[in-house]
Amino acid sequence: MKDPIIVIGLGELGSVFARGFLRLGYPVQGVTRDMDTNIVAKNIPNPTAVLVAVGEADIEQTLADIPQVWKDRVILLQNELLPKDWKAAAIENPTVISVWFEKKKGMDSKVVLPSPIFGANAKLVFNALAQVDLPSFILDSEEELTYELVRKNLYILTTNIAGLEVGGNVDQLQTQHSIVMQAVANDVLDIQDWLTETSNDRERLMEGLLEAINGDLEHGCMGRSAPARLTRAIGFADKAGLEVSKLRTIAANHL
Repeated sequence: MKDPIIVIGLGELGSVFARGFLRLGYPVQGVTRDMDTNIVAKNIPNPTAVLVAVGEADIEQTLADIPQVWKDRVILLQNELLPKDWKAAAIENPTVISVWFEKKKGMDSKVVLPSPIFGANAKLVFNALAQVDLPSFILDSEEELTYELVRKNLYILTTNIAGLEVGGNVDQLQTQHSIVMQAVANDVLDIQDWLTETSNDRERLMEGLLEAINGDLEHGCMGRSAPARLTRAIGFADKAGLEVSKLRTIAANHL
């Protein structure tokens, strides 16, 4: 029998991956909020992989609580994720997937773009997603992973934060409110540059943003997490001493 795969967080996304792992023949051990990961690790010290599928609000504490024996086999999938997040928890080389499909309760998964994956367990994740008919591809380098993570952050933050002001869907955002979209995107990229400690390729990222928008033109801009995302973005801007004038204007009007 294959060694089990640990899935921390059994929400909609965690369940999709768990189903794919099961179809590959791996036993899956779910870990919920009321379970102690250290106790689970004593019983399963050498899992094939440990998928962390909690939400963005819980990721920092969850990573801090990952047992040492699991740290070399972690798989991450959160939005707003960057290398600084896993390095702060002394997780050096996780497998990371930028998830470009949406899964809501009672609905099939909806694909925007194929999901890029990088890391030691990339083939495992690729194969699991193939079992549930979700497209993905494996990246060649950490640099490409950083680009993909920043692109996803740009898409999520720009559409959510701009949506607080203009509402509607992403097609309407790019065709009817392009000035708002560009102003928000510029502020978001200022923050991403600070968080990644690099000057990201803005032209390529804006092209990537438009590709994602065109992948699902009817996708709504303002999700439930939009106010929290804007609050986090302003918090980063404050720490970095960034102006982000458009984000601050939207925050003043909508938070």
